[in-house]
Amino acid sequence: MGARIFLCLQFLCLAFTIIPTSAQDLGTWELLVENAGIASMHTAVTRYNTVLLLDRTDIGMTELMLPNGKCRYDANDQSLQYDCYAHSAVLDLYTNKIRPLKILTDTWCSSGQFLPDGTLLHTGGFNDGAQKFRRFKPCLPGSWCNWVELENVELYNGRWYATNQILPDGSIIIIGGISVNTLEFYPQRPGGAVDFPFLGQAADDQGDNLYPYVHLLPQGNLFIFDDTQAVLYDYNANVIVKTYPQLQGGPRNYPSAGSSVMLALEGDYSTATIVVCGGSQYNAYLNQTIYEPAQKTCGRIVATDPNPFWEMDTMPLVRNMGDMVMLPTGDVIIINGAQAGSQGFGLATNPCLTPVLYQPNLPLGSRFTMLNPGTVPRLYHSTANLLPDGRILVAGSNSHYYYAFNGEYPTELRIEAFSPGYLAADKANFQPVVVKAPKMVGYGKFFKVYIKVPILVGGTVEVNFVSAPFTTHSFSQGQRLIKLAITGAKRDGTIYKIGCTSPPNGMVAPPSYYMMFVVNDGVPSAAHWVHLIA
Repeated sequence: MGARIFLCLQFLCLAFTIIPTSAQDLGTWELLVENAGIASMHTAVTRYNTVLLLDRTDIGMTELMLPNGKCRYDANDQSLQYDCYAHSAVLDLYTNKIRPLKILTDTWCSSGQFLPDGTLLHTGGFNDGAQKFRRFKPCLPGSWCNWVELENVELYNGRWYATNQILPDGSIIIIGGISVNTLEFYPQRPGGAVDFPFLGQAADDQGDNLYPYVHLLPQGNLFIFDDTQAVLYDYNANVIVKTYPQLQGGPRNYPSAGSSVMLALEGDYSTATIVVCGGSQYNAYLNQTIYEPAQKTCGRIVATDPNPFWEMDTMPLVRNMGDMVMLPTGDVIIINGAQAGSQGFGLATNPCLTPVLYQPNLPLGSRFTMLNPGTVPRLYHSTANLLPDGRILVAGSNSHYYYAFNGEYPTELRIEAFSPGYLAADKANFQPVVVKAPKMVGYGKFFKVYIKVPILVGGTVEVNFVSAPFTTHSFSQGQRLIKLAITGAKRDGTIYKIGCTSPPNGMVAPPSYYMMFVVNDGVPSAAHWVHLIA
């Protein structure tokens, strides 16, 4: 955050900011891939530091061919029955090269979540994909992993625009979809789909109940937000435990397109705070009013409070279709989107090119900072994901039914990265390097992390676990950050040793692979992947 002076006593250095935020601290943009061949509607980062990119399969030609003449045949595909074009790909972050993948059934507006073993479970979609389960087991860059469609099991209900969330036991709950007010599980539970009428009750005239915001609270129940309503849901007993106050300001879910995060879990992990930001004006989608200004408000609620209420805040810019991405520090970036209209083909205008930093620990009214703007409009069907090196990968944007490269907002095949201010050159001496850490850890276990760093700022070091979510339609399914209890950093020669205690149970952190970041005075290391197991 600008220039610093240092007071050093033996091995402890304290930093004091003396100059206001510089332009460098407001982030930088870089082009990673000029033409990925597909526009990524769904994006996920794997434990091998690759990125899974996925569009829909019923759009005909893309700009990425399937390899070796291995085409896809689908007699029901109205666009291209014999299809030799890829609709999914994997990006190697070491080389920025794209490898095409083959997927068979239609993945339009589908959902996903990583299983405990690091395999992505992908569910639903449109037409022949609506009841499909698919798996993608990641592999090392250069290896040849690909999509597998499950043959002997299907979703009980077709699900288009659903949300997935990993549960404390490692199973997946799949919630909602167009005209589907039910939920179900993977592995499947006896009895089939479970009625969940809240989804229908929350919907308004234009159906703002799709891609519900689902957050697993540290006590084990689910916070589920739809339109303007939220409930606390016990999925084991199929009981709504609590109904929260209504969030004012208009609809927030698809097609009105706000976004949501659960803030960092820390301390004794008993408190969970949910933030919902942006959206469209009521009736903007229903009336196709593409110039209707988007919403400017954010609601914040302590979901674990006995008497919860929404604290309202105001963003510097109106925004819909913004992606809220948890940073390794516990701050949040809101990126992508538009300033008018709603979700849907051709229904948004005035791209919101300026990311916003949300710092939740600052006082109300001072939490937002406008960052350096990009130049590429990212509207409908765009995504944003945290990368293991701390950057934000930004992909997609297609406001057209098919791929179209003419007009005001053409189909976007470029992939960019936004580097937050903590990666600025003047922060290099504060950036830790993880020298040694476990690759696997159980719940409630003490372990040690060894780092190197030129300047360690006493009392500011954190060790944080960050999930790898499945991101689509302005919501990152399964996104969470857990700040570990640590003993502090002790110097041993040129190395600092940090004692850490892993999360206590699967309610705080479901079993999965996590990016472990060491954060020094707000500057994160590159991630070290840790497999958290039961």
